[in-house]
Amino acid sequence: MQNTVQTIIIGGGISGLACAYRLRQMDIPVLLLERARRVGGVIESVEQNGFLFELGPQSFLSTDKLLEVIGALGLGPELLRASPHAPRFVLAKGRLERVPMSPPELLTSSLLSRSTKWRLASEPFRRSQPPEEDESVAGFVRRKFGAELLDRLAGPFVSGVYAGDPEKLSLRSAFPSVYAWEKQYGSVLRGTMKSRPRERKARSALCSFSHGVATLVRALGERLGEAVRCGASVASVTRSKANGKGQFTLQVNGPEGAQLLTANAVVVATETPAAGQLLAGVSAEFPVCFERIEYAPVAVVAVGYRREQVSHPADGFGFLVARQEGLRVLGCVWNSSLFPGRAPKGMVNLTSFAGGATDAEICEWSEERIGETVGREVAEVLKISGPPVTRLISRHRRALPQYNLGHGSRVAALREACARVPGLFLAGNYLEGPAIGACVEQAFRVAESVRQYCTSGEELGGAQNARGHAVLEST
Repeated sequence: MQNTVQTIIIGGGISGLACAYRLRQMDIPVLLLERARRVGGVIESVEQNGFLFELGPQSFLSTDKLLEVIGALGLGPELLRASPHAPRFVLAKGRLERVPMSPPELLTSSLLSRSTKWRLASEPFRRSQPPEEDESVAGFVRRKFGAELLDRLAGPFVSGVYAGDPEKLSLRSAFPSVYAWEKQYGSVLRGTMKSRPRERKARSALCSFSHGVATLVRALGERLGEAVRCGASVASVTRSKANGKGQFTLQVNGPEGAQLLTANAVVVATETPAAGQLLAGVSAEFPVCFERIEYAPVAVVAVGYRREQVSHPADGFGFLVARQEGLRVLGCVWNSSLFPGRAPKGMVNLTSFAGGATDAEICEWSEERIGETVGREVAEVLKISGPPVTRLISRHRRALPQYNLGHGSRVAALREACARVPGLFLAGNYLEGPAIGACVEQAFRVAESVRQYCTSGEELGGAQNARGHAVLEST
């Protein structure tokens, strides 16, 4: 039996869900296929022994588009905002140092030396231009501000956002605004000031929901209803022409057995290795292009302790770790300090991360070994006594895409390959940022391109289709 759907989306993570949701808003018939038994991808909130643990993103930054979606889904009453004054820490020189969040704090902080503070303060008065070749984050920070800022702030920050290696991460791909500010204004700080909107906007807040980040993906799945099919694995995608317009044929395996589906448009919103395999039957270019996108693995260790076991107040966002400390743990989020309902009364909820691009080996260890190693290191930092009352460990072998040197050209090659296949679109966190808000905004732009394609009555190709494809907080 062969059924036809106007648009099929493959992949039920945040990008696929947001794209399907937007298409439904525009009255474009859509079917979303997800091979897992639930939607959400790496976004997963789990309740265990009275604790609410996040096994993927611990929170998200609010954006205008994301807040619109949250409001439309009726999730406003469940939205939680962390205090904007919650302090952040870096483990450096063997102790937790508070991260300076304002110029006065910067001048009084013991985290940085006088010479580094002077380089930061004088940066607006020293014009510079980025090199023509792709520059790493590490190369940029050393060139502009010195090695100390890289070691004690920029490096840990990169670990927290991308689980990446600053020596490999591309500045213009991972932090395009920073690259653009130096290029246009000759100064990053001057560019920051000049780029501020004239009208004061509310600052983005660190957010979650009463029942965890997964509330968002669950609500999107419920709103889509029968347009979502879980447990449906796409084995292959091919493309042919019918009545002068392209048509895709998908072989799908699910609880009801094998099935052939046809669609006028297909959005691939999976991890890149899966995307390459799926599209091999469309063009031999895709497996080659997709395999060039790199990922970092991350192990997540969520634990609950009694308050009296933890000597440190653990009051704030949490801490990141400078690489020079020689620890396996990348950082630790103090969830019960950020949002209510994360731990029973008198308990503390902590989530730590290990692995990343610089320590991929740890994700191949047993869960027990990961838990013991990370637990021991965090216990030493926060002066924790005794074992946790509960613990949950998860490993993501492709946790975060790496926007490494050359990433821009790799994505450009993918977009060019898609431009040669009218009706094919891509969505995902490897394109325009891994943050939840960035994924939602990119997915909405893809949905608009799909709408234009489906209602045009003619093939979109070349530059027009390429524009459609061109258009992720944090752990």
